Amino acid sequence: MNTEIIVALLALVGTLAGSGGGVLVSSKLTNYRLEQLEKRVAEHNNYARRMPVVEEQMKNLLQRVTELERLHERE
Repeated sequence: MNTEIIVALLALVGTLAGSGGGVLVSSKLTNYRLEQLEKRVAEHNNYARRMPVVEEQMKNLLQRVTELERLHERE
């Protein structure tokens, strides 16, 4: 076999291996980042569910404080 053909085939194999490795690493990084984003979205959704409860509790506490202030003013 001619030396130039052997060198060309080795270059082709190296190029394919390097490209394939790059694609795999890039894919793993993309999957990792997607997982991290999903975790953050889930955490945000948890806060979004809890906020109406906290708002209702704050409303009740403000009403109680207002009532206590009125009672204190009467004394």
